[in-house]
Amino acid sequence: MMTNGEDPPRTHSTAPWIITFADLMVLLMCFFVLMLSFSEMDAEKFKLMSGSMHEAFGVQTSVRANDAPKGTSLEAREFSPAAPEPTDRNEVRQFTVDSDLNTLDLGLEQRLKELKAQEEQADERAQRLREVFRQEIDEGRLVIRRDNTNVVIQLLEKDSFASGNAELESGAHDALAKVGRLVASMPGAITVAGHTDNVPIKSGGTYRSNWDLSAARAASVAQELLTAGVEPARLMISGHADTQPRVANDTPEHRALNRRVDITFVAGKDRHGSWSDASDAEPAPNR
Repeated sequence: MMTNGEDPPRTHSTAPWIITFADLMVLLMCFFVLMLSFSEMDAEKFKLMSGSMHEAFGVQTSVRANDAPKGTSLEAREFSPAAPEPTDRNEVRQFTVDSDLNTLDLGLEQRLKELKAQEEQADERAQRLREVFRQEIDEGRLVIRRDNTNVVIQLLEKDSFASGNAELESGAHDALAKVGRLVASMPGAITVAGHTDNVPIKSGGTYRSNWDLSAARAASVAQELLTAGVEPARLMISGHADTQPRVANDTPEHRALNRRVDITFVAGKDRHGSWSDASDAEPAPNR
């Protein structure tokens, strides 16, 4: 009973929703702890993910296989309810942005090494060919040169073709037979490309334009190579007319150098065409 008109003492209590909120936070923390403890590190999946990151960023960092990749916790490394599947490689390559690196490995070093090795191989092959065709080179009938990683045997018009004609002269058969035997013994795809100067061919003749003439000369040379035993699937014939001159067409001597047929050894390719290379290609049905 209250006396003397005094008010009852007031009590201070916490808002009711605080208890519910605290329970929710505890449950969420337990949920994420359980999720983390059940997780495992699969090196194969990690490498697939790192490949996607490489495509996106192009920056590479090597991580030892027995170390945890960056961004993982101790629990993820140590706790694993099941053993991960074995991988083919004993290291994991993680592609990330690492500002501490002095240089960024974009895979260019390996490609440069391969390119340098191909160029050295092409130099050696070109030198061997120059020794074999020393007489033809001295007579001004052949030129051996390296074009990047490819090697080119350049058959000049001299003693090979008459002006405006794609028929081989008698003196060219022996030289091309020698070239054909050598090409047949060497592996790799071969392109035979005909070229002319910029003087238009006379109308009313056998060939409509320099395009026809260059292609016909390339076909004549390819036929000699086939006769010498070169596999047909290795050959590709093309005619370029005057679109790819070696020198400017400003003098008769320069135009003579541009009238040629290039026999090119294509680096890193065994034959032309994708269908012939497909081992699992089904044969076309007979109709």
